Amino acid sequence: MRRFILLFVIVPLTVVVVVLSVANRSPATFSLDPFSATPALSLTAPFFVFLFAALGLGIVLGGIATWFGQGKWRRAARNERVGAAQLRRDVEQLRASAAAQASLPSRHRDAA
Repeated sequence: MRRFILLFVIVPLTVVVVVLSVANRSPATFSLDPFSATPALSLTAPFFVFLFAALGLGIVLGGIATWFGQGKWRRAARNERVGAAQLRRDVEQLRASAAAQASLPSRHRDAA
């Protein structure tokens, strides 16, 4: 399975990343000041850096949104786990009390 993931996911993904990096290596300026001709808040770097930063930011934000979206299911699973543990304890107590009663001598058996 690990070899499959390496050959069919990691290797093609690496090739795409290298090709994208080589094709977009010209410098680009990222500016946070849209109204000025000479922006004070700007960053100049190869374009692929901005592409990968946007991809990474999207992955992080998507993961956070998914985590918050699945919160009700995690809470329900946690509650069910607590309920199942309580039921297991109840079953063990009932088994112990049934075993204790089975080991006691019965008055009806002695009379016969």
